[in-house]
Amino acid sequence: MGVDIEIKRIYEPPAPADGQRVLVDRIWPRGVGGKDAALTVWLKDIAPSNALRKWFGHDPARWAEFQRRYRAELDSNGEAVGQLRALLGKGRVTLIYGAHDETHNNAVALAEYLLRHPRA
Repeated sequence: MGVDIEIKRIYEPPAPADGQRVLVDRIWPRGVGGKDAALTVWLKDIAPSNALRKWFGHDPARWAEFQRRYRAELDSNGEAVGQLRALLGKGRVTLIYGAHDETHNNAVALAEYLLRHPRA
């Protein structure tokens, strides 16, 4: 059985097909109320460290190195990764993020990590 992960911007409306909605940003997205987000959980501890987030700055030229550094952070963040894996064990999880760039963001990197490492 595969890992069922979707990725969605928080500014897109929630849908029943989203399954469990998990915000994976360290900072709450601007202009979104808690009720409107319809989150299952805000798992801010799985987000990149503040230092890594600031270094990356959503610069596509830094994407490959950002992914490498974020994977290293995830490798040493067993508790938060374990929480997310437990949710994945219950069905679809939609990783929710606030960034403008739909291709170069931590939710994309996190989904790739989880798909490549389905179990700890």
